[in-house]
Amino acid sequence: MSPVELKRYVRWADADAAGRLYFPRIFDYFGEAERELMRRTGFPQGDGFDFPRIHAECEFRKVLALYASFTIRISVGKLGRTSIRYDFRVFADGEQEEPAASGSITVVVVQHGKPVEIPAALRSALAAGD
Repeated sequence: MSPVELKRYVRWADADAAGRLYFPRIFDYFGEAERELMRRTGFPQGDGFDFPRIHAECEFRKVLALYASFTIRISVGKLGRTSIRYDFRVFADGEQEEPAASGSITVVVVQHGKPVEIPAALRSALAAGD
């Protein structure tokens, strides 16, 4: 699947007292991009499916100041049997060479409270374009 890109800016509520992005908020922006990626798969939500996070990491390389514009780009990094790893990079406005931040988030596919294999339709949609 093609990467998803969202353009955002550091909101007042997401900045710390020093006027820069408060580090855990990067995962909120990731969540927005993940929802868009899932929407694009056409995989129907419901049927008891959940996608809880089991691992999250992010390395910051540059400060994202209050009101700074940036682009977050996420892609499917790896499809396991029951898990999906998403990779993400965050670029300050006007920069596409060196990310301000990068990381990954792994989710497990759960249906009715139990891990299950990634459904074939979802796997196919996520793997498209690889």
